[in-house]
Amino acid sequence: MPLVLIALLIFLKHVPVVDHLPLARAAGVVAFATGAFLALRLLQPEKAVETNGWSELHASPAEYFAVYGGAALSAALMIAIIHAGWKTVDPIEMIAAFIASLGLAGGATLAAVSGLFQRIRWNHRTLVHRSAFGRLTELAWADVEHCEPSWRGVVISTRGGRRVTYSALHAGAAELAAHATYRARRNAETASQAFASV
Repeated sequence: MPLVLIALLIFLKHVPVVDHLPLARAAGVVAFATGAFLALRLLQPEKAVETNGWSELHASPAEYFAVYGGAALSAALMIAIIHAGWKTVDPIEMIAAFIASLGLAGGATLAAVSGLFQRIRWNHRTLVHRSAFGRLTELAWADVEHCEPSWRGVVISTRGGRRVTYSALHAGAAELAAHATYRARRNAETASQAFASV
């Protein structure tokens, strides 16, 4: 996705309608942010934190960078818009900066709500998920049917249609996905054996 965005910005730099916008700088910012994000992704711990018999996911440095970096860049753009004023800068540049600021603020908020402010922990019997808005979901491992990746992260679902979605960027996300996949496979084998014995 970042490579597509960089290529689009470079292409737009040669379109006469928007060639006066600082699109090359924007492409540089996207490239720098992508490099920093990937470097922080390498620091992501693979193991969840163990406390009192529970394993718990925690936000990774990459998630903190996405949320706080996006919010800081959005604030910097908004401050530049307010201080520059409409008189000194081309209105199209101001509108583009305003839209970019709102997009960054929206992305940072979405990343915070869908990842940073969630709490996910599990033991050998249940998986407990508390959303950013305080909604509590408990799944029994005996009911887990699927563990699949999606565009929002990793989805763990049960036979009854209950599901938990969490960010694949969390520290320990791979450990939870492996455990959920194992439990889903075991549950499927148990169900098929019970069906065969009938």
